[in-house]
Formats: sequence, structure tokens, C-alpha cells
Amino acid sequence: MNNYLENLNEEQKQPVLHKDGPLIVIAGAGSGKTRVLTYRIVHLLNQGVDPLNILALTFTNKAASEMKKRISEITSESISRNLWMGTFHSIFARILRSEAPLIGFPRNFTIYDTYDSEKLISNIIKEFKLDKDHYKAKTIRNRISTLKNNFINVESYFKNPELIEIDKSSKREQFGNIYKEYVKRCFKSCVMDFDDLLLKTNELLKKSPEALHKYQDKFKYILVDEYQDTNYSQYLIVKALADRHENLCVVGDDSQSIYSFRGANIDNILNFKKHYPSSKSYKLEQNYRSTKNIVQAANSLINHNILKLDKTIWTNNQTGEKIILNKSLSDSDEGRYVSSNIFELKNNHQLKNSSFAVLYRTNAQSRSIEDALRKINIDYQVFGGLSFYQRKEVKDVIAYLRLIENLNDEESLRRIINFPPRGIGQTTIDKLVILSNEHDISLFDSISKIDQNSRMFSSRTIQKLEDFKNLILSFKIYSGNNNAYETSNLVIHKTKLIDFYRDEGTLESMNRIENIEELLNGVNDFIDQQLEIFEGDNSLSKYLQDVALYSETDKEIKSEKVSLMSIHMAKGLEFPIVYVVGLEENLFPSIMSINSREDIEEERRLFYVAMTRAKEKLILSHCEQRFKWGNIIDCEPSRFLSEIDENFIKNINTSRNYIRQKIDEKKLRIKKIPNKNLKKINLSSISKIKNPLININLNEKVYHERFGRGVVEDIEGEGDNIRAKINFKSGGEKKILLKFAKLKIIK
Repeated sequence: MNNYLENLNEEQKQPVLHKDGPLIVIAGAGSGKTRVLTYRIVHLLNQGVDPLNILALTFTNKAASEMKKRISEITSESISRNLWMGTFHSIFARILRSEAPLIGFPRNFTIYDTYDSEKLISNIIKEFKLDKDHYKAKTIRNRISTLKNNFINVESYFKNPELIEIDKSSKREQFGNIYKEYVKRCFKSCVMDFDDLLLKTNELLKKSPEALHKYQDKFKYILVDEYQDTNYSQYLIVKALADRHENLCVVGDDSQSIYSFRGANIDNILNFKKHYPSSKSYKLEQNYRSTKNIVQAANSLINHNILKLDKTIWTNNQTGEKIILNKSLSDSDEGRYVSSNIFELKNNHQLKNSSFAVLYRTNAQSRSIEDALRKINIDYQVFGGLSFYQRKEVKDVIAYLRLIENLNDEESLRRIINFPPRGIGQTTIDKLVILSNEHDISLFDSISKIDQNSRMFSSRTIQKLEDFKNLILSFKIYSGNNNAYETSNLVIHKTKLIDFYRDEGTLESMNRIENIEELLNGVNDFIDQQLEIFEGDNSLSKYLQDVALYSETDKEIKSEKVSLMSIHMAKGLEFPIVYVVGLEENLFPSIMSINSREDIEEERRLFYVAMTRAKEKLILSHCEQRFKWGNIIDCEPSRFLSEIDENFIKNINTSRNYIRQKIDEKKLRIKKIPNKNLKKINLSSISKIKNPLININLNEKVYHERFGRGVVEDIEGEGDNIRAKINFKSGGEKKILLKFAKLKIIK
């Protein structure tokens, strides 16, 4: 146990050896902060501190379990088991289990998760007979959560005219009464939600001097990980517990404070010295993770922030490659660039899929990356959420499309018959099931069997069912004369899915809107891709077939996969090779963050986190255009790219400079090329221009960005209609028009 200090550098040793008094450890990315926390606890134990007197607070169970495991390896399992170590919520729940009677709760209280809370709030709204358009359970729950995390209980709310006015202006003047009733019901049912675990712990320590003194005496040494992510309520609890001994050690990095949307307050770490004037500061500035180029580039970016603590991250690692800055024509091209680059690096350097990570600002961006990786059979895993085509809002749209294609699809009907809500409840669906069973027909056909004089259904319900049936039939007629994109676009707008989520007004609902938009982009890409294939099929039926095959692929579980995740999800992780995509204004930084310096600085910190995930190679990418809601949007490179010292950047351009066939510019992604720089071509000389792909040979091995490797089996046609029949290993047999071909000959 005594040789543990040999595993630390001089910077790391200092906070480990610091015994009494408050201290803050500013730990840069990849500097070994977890090691410092772990060894500080080991050192305290070695100095004779009782493990029962040590409290260590983390934000994830994973972090707590890893630290505990390491401590048990150095000391013993029996010692580590006695440590009070875990997440804020788990530790405070443990305290409340013991002390709950002091605030009027039984020790065996139930903890509600988010779903339970929303269900209870939904019932209250129903009982109050409030307008569901203005009082959405999710919105109300989020509002209650925000108030609780700012230590605003029901009593405080009703004493605050400003808060009441905010809800009144949002047409939710009854919010206070819902909040009051929700708290009353929870108390009556002996229930606490996640936010109560913080609120009630604060209440306990404030109202019960007995409990406060008990735990102040107990926790002689307190350690807090990721201190920059603490909210106001967590700050108050930690401060109260540490007030007697002030042996408080906090570890964090202000440059990685990225969770303000869930209540995190960067002021907690920035003002630590003000809160504890006698505290000592230590800096961990040596990065053990990344190359010199990556570290110095990240430094040059974050130095543009004003609100920050003074530190300079450095490394003794190798210089490494310059950061690649890629510019693509579109998000689809970006996806293909990323996938082909992964393919190339894998083959050239014998790398595993797990060496690669693709990071993005919003989860909706995974679609183009997923599609591209799937086309060339590179296994991937989406973290922090479902695979794109498995997300609820995406599955809802797909269910509409499947029902249009096949009216007998019972599961699809069940999924969307009352979504968005149209007043067709479960009781009505149950009656339809009875009717369909009696007549041995589908659920959809059973709607037509309902007699106007039927006693099973009210006249109002009959009308709602008739309206739904006619809506679906109108979609079916439309799809017979229009392509998959036009049909999907009509369905999304006629069903008012976007309006439904927009009215919710939550961060989650905004993400759902982005995912629906991205689904439309995917359908448009499908149409675009069919242009390249001779006699390509752009129907809804063909699109659904493709999506179904994709879903089957998603079900394959393999251990070695490329990681796809949002940057928020990537915090704390590292990968040899990292791609950061979608680096454009209004996307990253987000359009919701460009109106205040504080928000921009958090977006910059988020980019800093993304850059510092890379160990060996970092690729940054942006697009010239994105397809949004049927229109081509010209994109500007993110302002953050210009803030990186150009000495660490290598620019490449994978934009495809070709004119695409004009096919309904309103629906398809068309690159418009200005004619001011174009030269007139002598048409008589066209025949002299040689395209090497025109002379492609039978049995030639080729590579396609979407379909992967293939062999040329036949060549037919003439002029612009010359086409090759190619058997692709993963994509099967395709007829490719060489005029639009994206082929590479494999030597």
C-alpha cells in the first residue's frame, strides 16, 4: 500500500498529500484526475482516517465503481466497502432512508422515475379538467424539476410574483396549483421523485440541526468529482456538510462545463476561492491522452473564452499529425467521407472498429453517418440513444408509411391511430379488435364495418374513426402517383407531427423535430441515389424495403464497433481517432446559443471537449449545404474553426464539383453552380473527352461509396445511357449509369 505514490507525477502528488483544509484541483482533459481522487482517498486511509468518515460524490455509478475497485485493489475490499462513495442521488437517498421521519416521510418511501412523475401529473391535469394543449405533462414535469433544483418549493413559488407571471404569460396560470397538488399526492403516497432526493436533503439539513450536526461530524473528509457540473441544490448540500471541518476537495475542469441545460452552474467552480478563502489550488496541466498538435489546437480554441480559470495544458506525447479539416458538399457527402476514411484507415493500419468515434452536436446527425457506414458494412453502435431508425418519432412516421403501403399492418395502425392525439382511446381500439375478430378482417377494414346506428360506438367516435380512415386512404392514393419523399413530406405535415412536438416546447421535443427533419433528409437521399441506378425505383414501397433491411442490420450485435454519440455523451471518454461532424454556424454553435456570450462560451467548451477526446488523430468536418424542410440551405463554417491556430490544421476538400441533373429543385438536393466562371465548350469536341469509366472492362473490380466493393458483370447502352451491371458484395446486383457513377477501379 505504501508504494502508491510512485504512480503519481509531482503535480498529482501535491493534492494527494494535502490533508486538512479546503482544496480545489483544476484538472485538464486527460490529466489523470480520477487517479488523483482515488489516491487521495487511499492516502487518507493510510494516514489513519476511518473510511466511514470519508464521503466521495460522483455523477455516474461507473465513476464510483471504478474508483472503489481501484481502492480495494490497493487497500482491501472490506475497507473500500465502508466508504461513503456514490452518486449524489444514491448517497442522499441513503441519508433520507435513515432520516426521513424528521421531515415527515417514512423510511420506506418510494422513488418515482421520470415516467412515474409524468403519469401522476397527467392524471392531475385530467382531474383539473385543464386544456391539454396548454398543460402538457412533460412540460409541467420539467418546470417542476427546474424549480426544485433551484431550491424553490411550493411555498416559495407562491411568494414569487415573477414566477407566477411567467406561467401566466405561458397560458399556464394553474401551474402553481398543479405543483401544489403534485407535491401533496407524492407526500400522501410516500413518494419522492429524483429531484426530491436533492430538495429533501437540503430541507433536512436546514430544518433539523440534529441531522446536520450528525452528518457534519460523520463526513470529516468530502471529495467531489466533476465539480463544474454541480447545480445550486448540490452546492448547498456540499457546503452545509463541509461547514464544520472544511476538509473539502473538489476536482473539475471549468473548460469542460457543458451541462447548464440541466442546471449545472459553472460559478460553483469559478468562485470556489471566494466560497473558501483559505483554500489551496492545484493544477493538473499535463495531458497524458493526446498528441501535441491536438492539445495545442484545443488550447488555442478555449483561450477565446473569457470566463475561465488560468491554466495551460501541455503534453510530452509525440507531436502527431495535424488536425484534418474536411469540407464536404452536403451532409450525405460528409457521411460518405467519414465512412470511406474509416474504411481506408482500418485497412491501411489494421485498426479495429472500436478505434473510431464519430461525435456530433445533435443526435439527428447520426442518420447520414449510419447510412454511410451501413452501406460499406462497417459495424457501429449509437450511444446515448437509440439507433436513428429505432427512435420513437422516426418509428411513428415509418408506421404511417407502412400503413399506407399495407392497410392490413395491424401493429402500425395501433401505433399511430391516436398519435398525434385525435380522441381515439384504448377502449375504442379494444372494440375495433372485437369487431375485426367477429368478421375476420383487419383493424383498418373493421372501421368501414361500423354501422352509423351501432351501439358499440358513439356518433362522435364513429366520425373520428371515419376521419382517420379517410386520411390514410388519401395518403395511399397520393403515394400511388408520387415518390417516397413527396409522400413522406405530405404525411408529416398533414398529421401535424411537427406542431405537436413544437407545442411541447421541451428540449427533448425539439430533438424529436430535428430527427423527423433528418428522416425527411434520408428519404430525399434515397430519391437522389435512385437517379444513379438505371431504371431506379423511387417509390414508397422500395424505400420501406430499404429501411426494413437497415433495421435487420441494426439487430446484429458485435463487440467491435465504431462509436457514434453526441458530444455530451462522449465526455469522459477517449478514442484513438475522432471525427467531429457538422461544424457549421447555427448547428455548432447551436442557433439557440448565439444570442449570449455565456451560451457561446459553453458551446466553445463543448467543442473543446470534443477535440480532447482524440488520442492520435482528429478530423473536423463541415458542409457547404444542408437539406432542411425541402430547401437547400447554404452553410457557413462554424466560427470555432477560425479560432483554432492554423498551424495545427490541414485543410482538405471533398466537395464534389459536378452539375447534377435538374429534377424538381424543390424536392431534391441540387448544387447550383454560378456561371460566371464557366467557359464555353465546343460541342464538336465532346467526343474527344475521355472518361476512364466509359472504358471500364468486364470483370473489373470496382469500389462504390455507397455499395462497397463489386465486380462488373455486363456493360450495355450507348452515349449518356451507358450502364454497367455490377454485383456488389454487400449491395447485391445494381445497374449503374456511368454518367453519374461514383466508382473507383480497384487495381
